[in-house]
Parts: sequence; structure tokens; C-alpha cells
Amino acid sequence: MSDAAQPTAAEVRAAAEAVKTALDRHLAAVEARSGEDDPAVYEAFNQLAAAAEAYDELLYDRYDEVTPFEIPGGDEMPPYTGPEEPSALSVFIRRDYAVSDQQRLLAQARRVEAADGDTYDEDLADTVHGALGVLFGEFEPDEIASRHKEFGLEEGDSTLWVVAVDEPAEPGEWLEAPFEQADPQRVICRFDVSAVFDDDAGLADEGDDEDAGVVAGLDDDEVEEIDLDEDDEDDEDDEDDEGGGGGEGRAAGGDRRP
Repeated sequence: MSDAAQPTAAEVRAAAEAVKTALDRHLAAVEARSGEDDPAVYEAFNQLAAAAEAYDELLYDRYDEVTPFEIPGGDEMPPYTGPEEPSALSVFIRRDYAVSDQQRLLAQARRVEAADGDTYDEDLADTVHGALGVLFGEFEPDEIASRHKEFGLEEGDSTLWVVAVDEPAEPGEWLEAPFEQADPQRVICRFDVSAVFDDDAGLADEGDDEDAGVVAGLDDDEVEEIDLDEDDEDDEDDEDDEGGGGGEGRAAGGDRRP
């Protein structure tokens, strides 16, 4: 960055004063809060975070220095603005996968077709696109998550949001735009699974599949399985290997709101 583009010393000083002012406002809001979810505290927190971030950037640009603290700001969930006692909710789940073994994926799709007694369809069972349609049409998403290696898939990140809504939707009401109500400010709680949380070696023992099952509410009693006896030996090997999608994740509470 050129000297002409750098902030002035006066701008850095003004940003520091803004942090001091925001800090005083935050303390005053905390001292006067009316309850655990007081919106004034949330607002003061966000103002303090923004002021601290602006000061930190200017300080670095001008003096190549940083502050010794970090206030979580825009990367976290925004303040909750939904009802205190929601009477209805929506659950939004995203799970990412990579196709790691096309041959296994295709073989399992053919087995499903054979078990269902369907006529062999080359256009369907012999393409990755078609095989994915067969498997996700046959198995519940939670079972796909728990048996992903068996189906030639590799887990990526996943997340679950529990979102407060004003009232239960009418049948078919949101099917054309199912994710429009995923408002971050109405998230009651969220749970994330990602390799990014595995910074410490000790976390590798925390079994991602097990945590993802708790997050997603797996119910093995409600899962309908087909007979895949020919792959029993492979399945046992997979189960032995499955400590979290290759040890790549753990459940993170994200924001937990009452």
C-alpha cells in the first residue's frame, strides 16, 4: 500500500476513540440489561465489534501493528430477532459429499434396482447422475450420512439450523422455494460439522459420524435397509474406519440460544 493510500495518524486516533466510546456503551448496556436476550446488549456488542475491527484494520494499515484481542463480529450468527417462545419451527439441513468411488456408487445403485425387482435401466443405473438419484430415492438422508462410505461417497461440511417461524406452513406452501425462511436472525440453535474444527490432534477421536447422527437426529429403528450381504466384509471394514468421515469433523454448537 502506498503512503498516499494509508490512513492518517488522526484517522487511527479517531478509530481508537470510537472503540473507547463503543466499549463504554457496551458496558452501560450490560449493566442496564432487562434480560438475557436484551436487544440493546446485542446492538452494543455489534457496535463494539465493528469499531474494534475498524481500528484494527487502520492500525495495521498505518503502523503494521495489530491489537492483542479479537471480538467476534460479522462472521458469527447475527442477534436473534424471532419470538421468545416460538410455536413453530423449520429445520434446515445441508450435507456436502464428494463422489470418491464411482464403481462402488454404481454397484450399489444396481443392487437397489435388483432388490426392488425393477427392470435394469442402463441410462439410470450406469451413470453417476442416475445412481445418485436411485440411492437418494431409496434411502433416507440420515442413512446416507451414516453409510456414506458404503455408497462411494466422502463427507464434506454439514450444518443444521433450527429456525423459528411464525406459524406452521400449509401443506405444499413452501415447496417451490423451500429455503426462503432460512433467516439467520431467527435461528434458535445451529450445529456444524467440519474439518475446520479439527485444529487439535485430540479431536480426531471424536467420531464425526457419531456427532453428525446426534445433530441430525438419526433414528435407526425408522430406517429401512436392503440386504447387501455381499458387502458385509467391506461394511465391517468401513465401520472400523469411520471415526468421523476419516477423522475430519466434529459437531460444533455454533450459536445456542434459549
